[in-house]
Amino acid sequence: MTHHVILGAGPAGVIAAETIRKHAPRDHITLVGDEPHLPYSRMAIPYLLIGQIGEQGTYLRKGADHYERLGIERVAGRARGVDTAARTVFLDDGRVLPFDRLLIATGSHPVKPPIPGIDLPGVHHCWTLDDARAIMQRAQPGARVLQLGAGFIGCIIMEALQLRGVQLTVVEMGDRMVPRMMGPAAGGMIRRWCEAKGVAVHTGTRLERIEPGAGGALVVQLSGGQRVEAELVIIAAGVRPAIGFLQDSGIQCLLGVLTDEHMQTNVPGIYAAGDCAEAFDKVSGTTIVSAIQPNAAEQARVAALNMVGQPAELRGVTQINVLDTLGLISASFGQWQGVPGGQRIETIDEAHHRVISLAFDDDVMVGCNSVGWTQHIGALRGLVEGRVRLGPWKQRLLQDPTQFMAAYLDRAQAQSGWSGPGDVHRR
Repeated sequence: MTHHVILGAGPAGVIAAETIRKHAPRDHITLVGDEPHLPYSRMAIPYLLIGQIGEQGTYLRKGADHYERLGIERVAGRARGVDTAARTVFLDDGRVLPFDRLLIATGSHPVKPPIPGIDLPGVHHCWTLDDARAIMQRAQPGARVLQLGAGFIGCIIMEALQLRGVQLTVVEMGDRMVPRMMGPAAGGMIRRWCEAKGVAVHTGTRLERIEPGAGGALVVQLSGGQRVEAELVIIAAGVRPAIGFLQDSGIQCLLGVLTDEHMQTNVPGIYAAGDCAEAFDKVSGTTIVSAIQPNAAEQARVAALNMVGQPAELRGVTQINVLDTLGLISASFGQWQGVPGGQRIETIDEAHHRVISLAFDDDVMVGCNSVGWTQHIGALRGLVEGRVRLGPWKQRLLQDPTQFMAAYLDRAQAQSGWSGPGDVHRR
């Protein structure tokens, strides 16, 4: 009987465990999670903050006995090392888990900047259920809240905080909001939208230190010289793959755990999936970490099938982000920054809060940004992921990029092997 050990009880770990069980009903499966709760979705935490769901609503599977019914052994612990020769995992409490097949699905962890005072009471990440509990205690209506970070995750947290009725200040080191998803025009549009909604936004600004203030408040010193008082400081300064425990293991890592098209690492029988995995993307021709749940799910499925001896390949890594920031929809697909030697076109409609930016390589659209477009976004995704040859439509789009839907209808649906843009959902 094969023993599968899965490190990480997030979406990738849970889907992999269920897939293994479906195809190998007698194999032994151990799912290792480093939190005491039932496996849950971090992406549900904002909905918990605004009261749309309770904690049980964050759980990935609703039945309390779901894992027991499937014969999936749950172990609470954190991996601190892997011995690939002995086929064992070392946990932080001294336990040793033997394995025949190993899946690394440890996800990401929030970045903790070296800021004096970052460990003071009232300073929190927004990453775990415990974080959410602490935030809800302090983020009462009218409370002053300062958030460090206006990236993708930061904007989702920001929306939840605003719905709680707090006085919100957002500080972003980059020169615009969501700088890893949006170019200057799009990021600037999102900033102006947020400011019009009552959020104070400081871009190009660092948080220098946090000090105790009067009455239990915190005083935050910004690099521009401002001092901001707050009852709560939230650190949303980005995430990194949680792979530090693999140091000296012999498992090859770059930004994430490097995998092949089967999600297998350089060590036979050891796989990776989800936010910690660096997978090959056939569209861009490079390996990338793309930390969105659809990728985690598909990578977990592919890894699990290969772990039980059923050959499967990853078709590609979806490079897509769709974001709702206080009611303003934005999206980025593919290589939105452009490619060397490629062309770009951008149009800005300030009155209607719209931006669209397209990037080309020859006559293929390789990436795009959009803000304020809520219809036909799937067509942009279809053009990028389908590697659609635009032919004469490229020049038309360079003259008027808003004609992307017409280009899709004329070119993509006629291209052999492409079935349609599909629906695009919020990450």
